[in-house]
Amino acid sequence: MDYQSLVNAITKCACVISQKNNSDGTPGELCIEAANELYLKSVNMDSKDFEPGRPYYYYVSKKISFEGFTLRSSSLNILIHNYLYDQTYNGWLDNYFIPLASDNEDTKYTLFTYDMTPESDAEKLSDITPFAAVRAIKTSVMLREGRNFEKTMQTVMDNIREDCKASGCSLILTDFENRTFRFLGNSIADEDIDKTKDFDEESFFTVIETWDKLIAGGNGYIIMGNLDDFKENNKEWYKTMDMLGIKNIALYPLRSKESTIGYFWVTNFDTANMLHTRQVLELTSFLLTSEVSNYILYKEMEKVSVTDLLTNTYNRNAMNNRITEIIEGSYQLSDHYGVVFADMNGLKTVNDKQGHGAGDNLLKNGAETLKNIFAGCDVYRVGGDEFLVIVENKTEEEFNALIGKIKELSETSETVKFAIGSCFVDSSFDIRKAMHEADVNMYADKSQFYRNHPELSRRKRD
Repeated sequence: MDYQSLVNAITKCACVISQKNNSDGTPGELCIEAANELYLKSVNMDSKDFEPGRPYYYYVSKKISFEGFTLRSSSLNILIHNYLYDQTYNGWLDNYFIPLASDNEDTKYTLFTYDMTPESDAEKLSDITPFAAVRAIKTSVMLREGRNFEKTMQTVMDNIREDCKASGCSLILTDFENRTFRFLGNSIADEDIDKTKDFDEESFFTVIETWDKLIAGGNGYIIMGNLDDFKENNKEWYKTMDMLGIKNIALYPLRSKESTIGYFWVTNFDTANMLHTRQVLELTSFLLTSEVSNYILYKEMEKVSVTDLLTNTYNRNAMNNRITEIIEGSYQLSDHYGVVFADMNGLKTVNDKQGHGAGDNLLKNGAETLKNIFAGCDVYRVGGDEFLVIVENKTEEEFNALIGKIKELSETSETVKFAIGSCFVDSSFDIRKAMHEADVNMYADKSQFYRNHPELSRRKRD
């Protein structure tokens, strides 16, 4: 068959891809046998340099998802269409994989043709099956109306897993700067729960770091059936998949403002209804990206609203919220608790003599000292140089030991010197009275400090 004449007659970018099985029956290299001028220009190749029979990745970057669609089209003799955003080209690709007749029984041929635009086409994005549309609408309504976002996300994962007849459906948030991740939703079939007992979250981030390369700028990555090539190229992930009994996976990145904020995937899904499954997952990944981005922004704003940006402790607003929760009963203190007021001695002198930069550094060092000594406790900056600590789940002896430790440090340190006031009571004691008692004790301690160090007494309140 004259494949070159075929692609020359096509007015869009087009090429014919061949695939011949290896002697052991595994799929061989995908090679480009014919390509029209538009395709060659799209891959920056001059027609005089084109040589039929070269592997496709001689012209474009290697993409396992592209290989999967090509092999699926040729092996099952079906037309495959997908519409996706490709980060490599910074554009939207309208792809068609069409199986072709072959005059060689050992070789299969696929026509690949595509069109690319810088902006998405709403009509093409909405060209989906009724099943996928209903699933997307249902997911969107759940995400919008759910009061608890994380609980709603778990329900969404459960529903998608059931719809795709999959063994697992998960969504994680990623922090590449700190090399951490956390599950925002994780649905696993009951019969597969035991398989996850040996899953090592700490080492799994090394697997996550390989995903962008596998996806290679596309909007998703699908593995079905043959994992041999995958086994050689990504041994760590293969080991995890083998342990969990995963035979196929569809993985989608959640990208916001050119950065990856997380990943969404399903495992061991029903491949018999692949078109509907793929559309559901692609649509869901778009919806999740938007909703998760808003969730992350909300959590960041929430954190800023209760965080002192200089010392990275909680701020006065956070303290007021916690005291209100305690008084109203929505937050229950431990059976016994302690309140500590710590006021930075000599801050004004440092500001006057060394500048406010030095004063800020003193506050930062003081905050770190408090967080280290009262590890696991809530530390609040409630004023310019004043901090509050609420200590729970300690005995009175343990509490007093912490107070002794901070006082000893204040006496020996050349820079960090606190006036300390404390109160240790049982949970029936009003938190406001405990704070007042600790505050009175702190000012008594401060007055004693400035009597001993009159050269530092430059505050009007002292």
